[in-house]
Amino acid sequence: MPGSWRSTPRYRSQQGNETDTQELFSRIRWDTEYGAADFSVGYYDRVAQRIIRVPFRELLFDPADHFSFQLVDEEGELHTIPYHRVKEIFRNGECIWQREH
Repeated sequence: MPGSWRSTPRYRSQQGNETDTQELFSRIRWDTEYGAADFSVGYYDRVAQRIIRVPFRELLFDPADHFSFQLVDEEGELHTIPYHRVKEIFRNGECIWQREH
């Protein structure tokens, strides 16, 4: 269906349900054993019109913001990325979560 969103159910919550980016990001940040892996995030950049992949450790989270995260690019410019633009999440190089664009 055009315009539909679908996540690949590679990652499931502890309850066995598909999860959203915020739940997975929380697990990476707060589950020390799981979060010890090497994570990267692919988000859709509207200006570049492509998916940009960045290391998870470079993301900045504001506890009061439930809609986006931030990152600083190579030129030192701060970008706010809405969660809905996250298209893929990798753990140790393997895609564990993906959403169609």
